Amino acid sequence: VNVGDTQLQFTKAVIATGARAMEPPIPGMAEAGFLTNESVFNLTVRPDRLVIVGAGPIGCELAQTFQRLGCQVTVLEMAPQALIREDPDAARIVSDALVKGGVDFVCNAKIQRVDASGDEKNVVVEVDGQERTIACDQILIGAGRIPNVNGLNLEEVGVEYDTRQGVKVDDNLRTTNPSIFAAGDICNQFKFTHTADAAARIVIQNTLFGLLPKKKMSALTVPWCTYTDPEIAHVGLNESMAEERGVAIDTYTVQMAEIDRAITEGDTDGMIKIHVEKGKDTIVGATLVCRHAGDMISEITLAMVGGIGLGKIGDVIHPYPTQAEIIRRAAGLYVKTRFTPTVAKVFDKVIAWQR
Repeated sequence: VNVGDTQLQFTKAVIATGARAMEPPIPGMAEAGFLTNESVFNLTVRPDRLVIVGAGPIGCELAQTFQRLGCQVTVLEMAPQALIREDPDAARIVSDALVKGGVDFVCNAKIQRVDASGDEKNVVVEVDGQERTIACDQILIGAGRIPNVNGLNLEEVGVEYDTRQGVKVDDNLRTTNPSIFAAGDICNQFKFTHTADAAARIVIQNTLFGLLPKKKMSALTVPWCTYTDPEIAHVGLNESMAEERGVAIDTYTVQMAEIDRAITEGDTDGMIKIHVEKGKDTIVGATLVCRHAGDMISEITLAMVGGIGLGKIGDVIHPYPTQAEIIRRAAGLYVKTRFTPTVAKVFDKVIAWQR
């Protein structure tokens, strides 16, 4: 490896050059200038009008942030909804919260070009066949990330890569060169800090501790969270993923409006969906929307990793009143399916009495 004038020798190497914000090829965008999720933090003056391209996690998080700072924020999204990778019901709760706060979402949007006129930028967009122009002071690109593979001369050492997907690795994170591994956003499907950390741990064991069993990326159960208010957290499969993979599931849903702590704090805009294998209590995924969803999802992640069924979670005492009680309440719905009709009626009366 050549670093400046220094040449480094290695037995094994790891590529961990990360990723950067994707710059969509929109006519006039480069000339007009734009911000990314990295350069936006260099702003010293708040823009009065901000257009955000992309309603994914980055776009939604920064849209709500700048709206709360007093900006007029418009989010442009090609898809028919925000947070397209999330459960539609959960995504709707979050986008509705942003709209209520003042964020303007324009979905099914096709950006035609960007025109600059002095300090003002004009984004020309087509929506449902109609063209409109949105004037703004700054444009923020939040349309995903692409791996930093250019300029590494990977061809010379037989490391295959794709400019959109990154370095190609096997389940042990070994590249097509057996002496070179990769970790983090350069090769991970999920470009999260916590996933990169987990990948680094896999690489350390697989490169430095040859006598131990090889760790596999596919063995990871990866949760993620979008840090809006309310937050949306997810782990495992959702309903559309299960359908695509042919996994039959049962789903248990509880609204946050049923939880006393949420009612007391005015945080009733939220819900939980827990998915289990059909006819069993084996958890295959969950989506949680509430103010502390990112903290609470770890209970379900632990259950999935540890092979703890939803029925067992129903036996766990959760402090009252907490928002985490929503998880036990969902487990109670599963437990209720195991009751006879008579016992189910008694169960309903007990729950009503507790309320």
